[in-house]
Amino acid sequence: MIIDVHTHINNYHEDRVKSIDDCLNQLTETMLANKVDYALVLTSYKVNEHRPSTKQVVEAIKGRKNLGVVSGISYLHYNHKDIIEISDYLEKGHIKALKLYPGYEPFYPNDSRLKLVYEMAIAHDVPVMFHSGDTYAPTGKVKYSHPLHIDDLAVDFPKLKIVICHVGNPWIKDCMEVVYKNENVYADISGLVLGDFNEKFERFMKKEIEEMITYAGDPKYLLYGTDWPISNMKSYLKFMDQLDLADDKKELILWKNAAELFKIDVEQLR
Repeated sequence: MIIDVHTHINNYHEDRVKSIDDCLNQLTETMLANKVDYALVLTSYKVNEHRPSTKQVVEAIKGRKNLGVVSGISYLHYNHKDIIEISDYLEKGHIKALKLYPGYEPFYPNDSRLKLVYEMAIAHDVPVMFHSGDTYAPTGKVKYSHPLHIDDLAVDFPKLKIVICHVGNPWIKDCMEVVYKNENVYADISGLVLGDFNEKFERFMKKEIEEMITYAGDPKYLLYGTDWPISNMKSYLKFMDQLDLADDKKELILWKNAAELFKIDVEQLR
């Protein structure tokens, strides 16, 4: 089984407007071609004609049992109405997690403005995912997206389940320490490359991920994700296959950790 915890239906090219259904159909066709059983769709910190809102995605995936929604939240712009809507979706089980975008927006994860968001996530026992590391847009400010900032949050909110996206790349060793030290912190391996891995970069990243596992122990904290459509699913699965890990460890990364963390009913996917 394969669960991809990090996909988007944003239109990154923006040369024309694509419908949500077109984007979702492309996602599910790509999943089918690569034998991916389930994917989480992450909404953005901003909403426009190229980036649908959480509400739009929740409505659009109804009836698609192989998709779940992660609600993107804007640190700069979220308001009381957004919190009410997200809380309602959490109550009804329509969203599986929350996502914040430090680096794309100028804030640190332990900012007191987000205390309510974290308390809400704890109350509903859902993870909060954080962009970490390099930003896709050159206008991002990466001082805010360093994975070490997650340590403060993990210590201050020990009941909060946290996911460091992109293993903090290029600060993978720092991410490795934060994950090793804090039992409530996980990391996904998404977005390590634009498009396909080339052979040289695949070897480099393989060594980085294997070293992380050697240091931090059994990969019960590591999640498979691609950042599709920015990263290629087929190339990512080839990368996973190259990792020097026993099959049971690969299974943890490919789906078991995600199924437990995001409460995904895998029986309905079999």
